Amino acid sequence: MAWIERIFEPDYLLARLAILLAALVGDLLWLVPGVTARDWVQALAALVLSGLCRWSPLSALLVQSGLLLVADQYGFAVAPVLKVLACVLLFELAVRVSGRQVAVGAVVLGAVVCFNLLDKLPATIGAAGFRMVIMVGLPLLLGGYVRLERDAARRERDSAAGRIAAARAAERTAIARELHDLVAHHVSSMVLRVGIARHVLPAGTDPRLTEVLDDLHTSSTAALADLRKLVGILRDPTPFPATAFVDPGGLPDALTVVIDRARATGLRVDATIDPSAVHLDPLRGITVLRLTQEALANTIRHAGPSARVTLDVAVTSDDSVRIQIEDSGRTPADPSEPAAARGAGSGMGHGLVGMRERVELLGGALSVGPMGRGWRLAAVLPAERRELTGRREAGVV
Repeated sequence: MAWIERIFEPDYLLARLAILLAALVGDLLWLVPGVTARDWVQALAALVLSGLCRWSPLSALLVQSGLLLVADQYGFAVAPVLKVLACVLLFELAVRVSGRQVAVGAVVLGAVVCFNLLDKLPATIGAAGFRMVIMVGLPLLLGGYVRLERDAARRERDSAAGRIAAARAAERTAIARELHDLVAHHVSSMVLRVGIARHVLPAGTDPRLTEVLDDLHTSSTAALADLRKLVGILRDPTPFPATAFVDPGGLPDALTVVIDRARATGLRVDATIDPSAVHLDPLRGITVLRLTQEALANTIRHAGPSARVTLDVAVTSDDSVRIQIEDSGRTPADPSEPAAARGAGSGMGHGLVGMRERVELLGGALSVGPMGRGWRLAAVLPAERRELTGRREAGVV
């Protein structure tokens, strides 16, 4: 029954008009005798009014009633067809609105269909009542029923959306609680122990060890800050929290921090970041940042800290973002893990899946694979779409 329900929606007006046109042509060609050119003109005018009902159903019904009155008074052969179209317009009016407009339309149409019986009252009261029931009461009843069913369906959808939103909020709160109690607790312990280790090291310790501990302390402190921010975002009841990992205009600085951390491990990174990246929306900004973090982390893990990486983030004229990250792979002297094997292990699998999900969420494209001895990641993030903005505001993304 879904297609029958949809056929009454405003967006399916052309389909309804096509059905009415087919019925109208068949009626005038084969069922109504004595059809002339003026009958065709009036019938087509009435059909046009049926199309205008989308914007002003009451006005269309009033004009249609006027055409019906003229056809009845002058004996046009098309009068029965106009009555049917007038009933359809009254039905459309009852579906779309309620209250005074429906009452006005029903009274006017009822007066028109009974106009030629008024001078013969009370003998014609039975015929007038029958006409009122068939031509006014029935369209009102059907239209009111369809409108009530539509309103009930809308309320049910709203109620279901509310229940889904509440379930999502509860799920987010539960995830935030687990993150705080498990992950954040352990990371805090790691930060504390690394800090203690830095202070208890005896004088004359190898500076390379001190440098590693300093870098570990900085990285773990940053990770703890990101975890706390994530917990805050998850606990925010609003569909699209104001808190974001990347502040507006802060993407280039955030990328610089990530690149500096990679360079601190020995990785040689040649980065080109378009200055226009400061204008990216938060969702694309965090995607660019996470893609960069994941790619650099995988380079260090699989190609080693002596690899060379080129990073290019560009914003094109159509406001889409292009990211390209390439690394040189392991040196020939250390071919312990070829580029083709990357992504096959458990350490890389979830990273690839997560990157692809982020890009697909924005309607973009991601290409990841070996390039010579190294590895190449290329992604395109299109300009922010209106429907995506609406989904964000509705809490879908």
